[in-house]
This record gives sequence, C-alpha cells and structure tokens, in this order.
Amino acid sequence: MPPRNGNLVLAAAAAALLVLLASPPSCSAAAPRRRDPVVVPVTRDPATSLYTIPVRYYDNLVVDLAGPLVWSTCAADHLPASLSCQDPTCVVANAYRAPTCKVTGGGGDCSKNVCTAYPYNPVTGQCAAGNLAHTRFIANTTDGKNPLIQVSVKAVAACAPKRLLARLPRGATGVAGLAASGLALPAQVASSQGVAGRFLLCLPRLGYGQGVAIFGGGPIYLGEGLPDFTTTLDYTPLVAKRDNPGYYVTANAIALDDARLPLPSGALAAGGVALRTAVPFGQLRPDVFRPFVREFEKGLNRSDAKVAAVAPFPLCYRASMLGNTRIGYFVPAVRLMLAGGKNYTMTGTNSMVDVKGGKACLAFVEMKSGDAASSPAVILGGFQMENMLLQFDSEKKRLGFARLPFYTSCSNFNFTKTQ
Repeated sequence: MPPRNGNLVLAAAAAALLVLLASPPSCSAAAPRRRDPVVVPVTRDPATSLYTIPVRYYDNLVVDLAGPLVWSTCAADHLPASLSCQDPTCVVANAYRAPTCKVTGGGGDCSKNVCTAYPYNPVTGQCAAGNLAHTRFIANTTDGKNPLIQVSVKAVAACAPKRLLARLPRGATGVAGLAASGLALPAQVASSQGVAGRFLLCLPRLGYGQGVAIFGGGPIYLGEGLPDFTTTLDYTPLVAKRDNPGYYVTANAIALDDARLPLPSGALAAGGVALRTAVPFGQLRPDVFRPFVREFEKGLNRSDAKVAAVAPFPLCYRASMLGNTRIGYFVPAVRLMLAGGKNYTMTGTNSMVDVKGGKACLAFVEMKSGDAASSPAVILGGFQMENMLLQFDSEKKRLGFARLPFYTSCSNFNFTKTQ
C-alpha cells in the first residue's frame, strides 16, 4: 500500500506522473503553438442542486471541486490500466483517501499490475474499490467566445460499482474531481492537451440554462460586445492543506455590508474557507454560524416580514415584503474579507434562496458537529458560487473571482460552433 502520509514520496510521485502524462516536446526549434483551452457546458440538476458536465456522448459526471479523481461506472471500451502498485499514477490515485472511506488496503493486485483506487461519492460519503482504466473524454476547444473543434482528451479514471451512484443526479455515471490532484480532471486535461494548469468555472442558476467550464485558462466572453471577464478577476492565495487537495482560501473577517461580525478570536484562522460544489448551500461552523445568523437578522431588521423557518435554513421571510433589486433581495451583503485585501461579496442573489410558499430564506446552514480543528470555518456551497466567475490556478496557487454584473450571467456563453 502506498504511504498515505509520506509527503516526500507523494511529491516525487506527483512530479513523475506529470512527466509521464505530458506530451513529448517537439524537436523543432520553433516555439510551440499555443493550444486552445477546452470548454464544456455545466448543467445544474434541479432535484439535487448538483452540477454535471458531459465528458462523452453518453456520460455525465458530477462536478466535485474537492474530488481528487475522475471515476465512473465505466463503459465497455475503457481499457484496464496496467500499473504496478509503485507506479507514480497508482501512488497518486491512493494519496487522498476520503475520511469517511473506511475500507482497508489500497494499491491493488501488485502481482498482476492492477492498480486499485477508492472513488468516493461526495454526497453519501461512501467509497468503493475501483481499478484504474484508460479512457477518453470528448470536448471542444474554445477561443473564449464559442466552441471550435472537437478533441479527444486522454485520461485515467477509476471504475466504480453502480451502487456508488446513490443520490447523484439521474443519468450521472460518476464524478469529475476538479481538485488540485494529478489525477483530477484539470491536471489530466492540461497534460493531455498541453494547456495551462488552471481552469475557469461559472456555475449557472437554476432555470437559466447551462453554465461553462474552461480548462486551460481564458479568455471568456459572456455576451456580444462585453469584455473578456478574466480581466475583471480579483485574486486571493489558495491555501494548501495536508492530505487534502481541495481548494481553500483565508478569510480575515466576515462583514454584513460594512459591519464586521463579532466572531470568537481565531475562529476564521482555524480551517479557513473551503469551496465545494457538492455542497448545495453555504455551511458555517457553529461558532461562526450563530453570530452570523444573529447579526444578519439584526442588520436586516425586518421582523414584520419574518415567517417560520424552513429546514434546513435558519431564517425565512415573506419574499414579497423584502423588496427585489437587480442583484437580488434587498438584504445585507455578505462579505468574506480575504487575504490579499479583496472581498468575496454575496448579495441577495447568492445569500437568499426562494422556497415554497412565497418565502425567501438565508441560504446558509449550520455545519454538523465535527472536529473543529480540521473543519473549515466556512464552506461556500454551489449556490454561493452561481453567476460568479472563478479561476482556480494551481500554477500560481491563487483563486481568481468576480461577481458577474446583472446584465449577463454564466448562461450567456455561446455554445454554438463557429467552425
């Protein structure tokens, strides 16, 4: 079994994996031609509030920002990967075992060059043994305005049993891990296609059409006559976590409009802020959640519009009494004051969710009790990232973010081919 906590071994394996996956350089003295990024549509599932991307003609995978692997139930044309247990690819495949994955072992049948990984369902918390296989994903290149030409992306995926699909969107055949791991989809696209090690994610709102993901950088245009929105990004450093390839940033404070929350000393320093698409709505650790809800209710000051809460949300109001604007309900803006001096701002469109009965509820829930030392202080769920342009840059180790203006959205990318 590969060492799970051997950071030096893992680093060496990851470096070797990138060398093995990368295309060989041309012998020509001319500078290599810049490769176009790869684009895929992103769909929000109304039943589960999860997001999927198409990777083959008949395969849709759930987007998981915290997932270290790509896995599916595997079509018949998947070719089993002949890999020893010591192969760098096998080592990386077993580097990040989900905390709820209680199965023992790992690495596979070393005598038969079969590498076994443990793909993980981010909704149920279950995992299962699955052998690695070679596959190809079908997508299109892009100039940031339209899809250009179809490409076949070489990749390695884990084959999982169908029972691991429980509670995923109907028709989904697996999960596309997008974390900062050598076998997550962004790294595999970068290696196969020769594009940059960063990707853009623009999640759609329900009922507004498809969003977009672009692997390999930008630009991105979301409407005729509008600028490349990567030029509007603010940045904050990504924080690496030991044994966790997910995306984390540091928040120095949380404010409602311009008023900082009175949080316990060190509350935000412990755990930081995580970004997770497999979590539908924002989650706050109890020591952050309680003052947040109290101060939000005080700042809104609309007891006349308050109605009974609808689980799992803590505060609900009569929607018709709140007042609506181009940026959502007229409520205090929630600001994460991030390292680097920029704010991740959520107005009513990302802080209030409509529920049945004409109610609008605060779209944050209390995190379940756990190990406070390892739990993030804040988890930004998919709802808090919708119609936000996000750039995850593993090369420069930074997160770019921009709230899209009211006159455009993530669903305005033109998926009509021009070639």
